[in-house]
This record gives sequence, C-alpha cells and structure tokens, in this order.
Amino acid sequence: MTRTSRAALLTLGIGAVAATPRAAAAQGGVVGYPPTQSPFADLEYNQAFTLLGGYFNAAKDPAGVAPRGGGLIGLQYDLGSGPAIFTTRVRTVFSDRTVLDPARPANDRVLGTEKRPLTMADAGLTLALTGSRTFHGLVPLVHIGAGLVTNFAGADPGGFDFGTSFALAYGLGLKYVPGPTSRYALRVDFGSTLYRVRYPASYARASTGYDTLYKGSVDSTSIVPSNAALSRYRNNTALTVGVSYLFHR
Repeated sequence: MTRTSRAALLTLGIGAVAATPRAAAAQGGVVGYPPTQSPFADLEYNQAFTLLGGYFNAAKDPAGVAPRGGGLIGLQYDLGSGPAIFTTRVRTVFSDRTVLDPARPANDRVLGTEKRPLTMADAGLTLALTGSRTFHGLVPLVHIGAGLVTNFAGADPGGFDFGTSFALAYGLGLKYVPGPTSRYALRVDFGSTLYRVRYPASYARASTGYDTLYKGSVDSTSIVPSNAALSRYRNNTALTVGVSYLFHR
C-alpha cells in the first residue's frame, strides 16, 4: 500500500469517528436523553419539614391492656436530598386502652377504658433510591431508625404501667416532588414500630373470688398463663400521608 493510500484511509477513518455523534444526534438522541426530555430531575433543596397524618394499627397483646390503634399526627424533619437523608420525627397516636384489676374474679376484672395517647420519637436514616434526583417526580424511600415510645402516665389501678420503651422503626415510602424548584412535596409512608409491652407479676397470678348471688366459687384464672413471659415485643404498623415544605439549597 502506497503512502498516499494510507493517508487517504486515515483521513476517512477520522471523518467517520467525528461524524458518529452528529449522526446519533440527527436520529433523535439514540445515546441518552436530551436534557429537556430526561425523566430525571435534580432536587434543589436539601431540608424539609413534613406534617404527617394517618392511622396507627397497634398489635393485639394477649392481655388486651396495651394501648390500641387510632388516628396519628406527627412532624418530621429531613436533612439531605439523597441518597442518605438524616430523619427525625415525633408522632402521637390518639389511642385508648382497657383497664383490668387482676385481683378480681375473671368475670369482673374490667374496670373500663381510658384515653392513653402514645407519643413516639425516633431518629434514623432514610435512603432515597434515586439519589438526589426524582424519576418522573417520584423518589422511592427506605427508612430505619430507633427511639422511644411512651404514654406519659404511671400505673393504672390494676398495676399495669406501659411506661417508656425502646422502639425500632422501619418502613418504605414514596415522595412526589412536582418540579425541581418546587417548595412543596407529597409523600406516603408505610412503616412498623417495634416496642415492648410489660405486664405486672399480678397478671400471672390467679385471683380468688366468691359469687354472693349463687353462693359459689367463680372463675379465678390468671390474666396471662403463669408460665408466660411478662415482657414481650409487639410489631405495630402505620400508614401515613404527609405534606412537606422544602427549603435551603
């Protein structure tokens, strides 16, 4: 091959390489998306306050004395736009519970119900699966954290005291941001809170009683079996929706 032929082939090769991006662009952007058509959008703000509302579904406990489920409200703060976001929140559940007196016969133990709202506070990490961007305005979320749950009350007349317990919180969420510069976002979360319910020792002892009407003994079984654990963890779920205010670039 002559020197002239080699020079001609080299010139053709360079021209073909240079023409490839132009050809791809002429075909409508085969490689990637044009910026105006991309389904991804960067998030402009890295902090948020969220007002939450929803329903807390409390797990049933064997004795039936722990706070039950009810409506939930809360406030959440997020620092970071992704992929790792520091999250802290406080939630209150408007619950009530049954009051029992273990010293009474089984057919006469219920003293009534009382309002015992639960307050849950936790902090943890939320992972944004799309990073610091949205996909068609959506951001899938995974959350895990730890904190405390309490009802700010002492023992009831039957000796049961919910007290304050360590809580493990985890769940999934989905956030919708209308646009990259939007100050507001909507979100929905489904999560669980694991905490301990403790019974007094009197719940495992049989009561004694005498029915004065029929002049005979009455059912005196214990509230929980005598060989049962008096402390047990229960997994409770909650579904919430929230409106977020975004700020700080």
